[in-house]
Amino acid sequence: MASPRRAHVVVCVGQDYAREHVSERDLARLREKVSCDLVLTATASGAHRHVVTDPAGRHRLRGALRDADALVLGPGAPYVDAAVLADAPRLRLVGELEGDRFSPRLDLQAAWARGITAVDTSNASSYPVAEWAVAALILCFRNAGAAFREMIEPQAYVRPRTDPGFVHGGIEGRTIGLLGCGHIGRRLVRYLQPFGVDVLVHDPHLDGDLAEELGVELTSLDGVFDADGVVCLLPLTPATRGLVGAAQLQRLRPGAALVNVSRGAVVDGRALLERLLPGDVFAALDVFDPEPVPADHPIKSCRNVFLTPHIAGVTARSRPQFFALMVDELLRFTAGRRPRYELTPTVAAVRGLPAAPRGEEHETGRADR
Repeated sequence: MASPRRAHVVVCVGQDYAREHVSERDLARLREKVSCDLVLTATASGAHRHVVTDPAGRHRLRGALRDADALVLGPGAPYVDAAVLADAPRLRLVGELEGDRFSPRLDLQAAWARGITAVDTSNASSYPVAEWAVAALILCFRNAGAAFREMIEPQAYVRPRTDPGFVHGGIEGRTIGLLGCGHIGRRLVRYLQPFGVDVLVHDPHLDGDLAEELGVELTSLDGVFDADGVVCLLPLTPATRGLVGAAQLQRLRPGAALVNVSRGAVVDGRALLERLLPGDVFAALDVFDPEPVPADHPIKSCRNVFLTPHIAGVTARSRPQFFALMVDELLRFTAGRRPRYELTPTVAAVRGLPAAPRGEEHETGRADR
């Protein structure tokens, strides 16, 4: 009796990306259960927002897909449209590794039309981002940005008892407000539990049952800003651009903290600067609008601001997690189980995700998500 056919997986990424982020351990874990081919393109690993720049790689990919049951795409992969999918009659799943959760390498409508399941493990960045959000809250409550500026000055510095970090310091027992409670937010809730905080959440997509399970209270956009500390976790979509404005920022009480680890443009930059200039509230901003922050921007002079250059989600240790999560998804799917991170039309709509290609941008490699 012939042995049953093993599922076949094709992984298509750039050469640099594969070398740095696709671990041999996870490849071996995958190959224990399925057959797997790597299709490596010449595209640089940093091209997260770029698509077809290697026509030869696209041609190799189309040839490799004839017997594929699943396809994994990542930085450096060509754009997969209806024409590519037509070369893959067995394909049942397409996975997106990372790309700012806006799937720049896949025509979702074409995949769904063929009954192909789409999954997305870009949430792997939720681990380091949630860690950084906790650290940023503590830095804010201790007014650490101002303390650091004092310490690097040539004169000796002893913190006075009037310092806001002394007066307002500490996260224990505080009320923390979250704008958004997706993968990062739910992980952050867990990381905050040992501090005994109360958590308020504004997220129209979080239902009451899940909120109860997480132990958080749902509130309005304005209500979040009544908390002692606010963490912005919203993706940047047409609906969230500039969502946080002067009306919300003025609700921050003296000694309150604002942390942004999502996207700078979610917060009105001018209104943010106006609220920070009096110096009675504190901010830790890993993102800003624009990025990089201009050298002469007044936000750099605010002593109550702790600025970092968009580092929360990027560490060498965390980058292989994208592929590790994808291997988990592939093993679930090939075992007949439902994937955890399916990209459905509802999820795509929440993210403001264009599910179909826009013009010819995918052919030029200039897609901007």
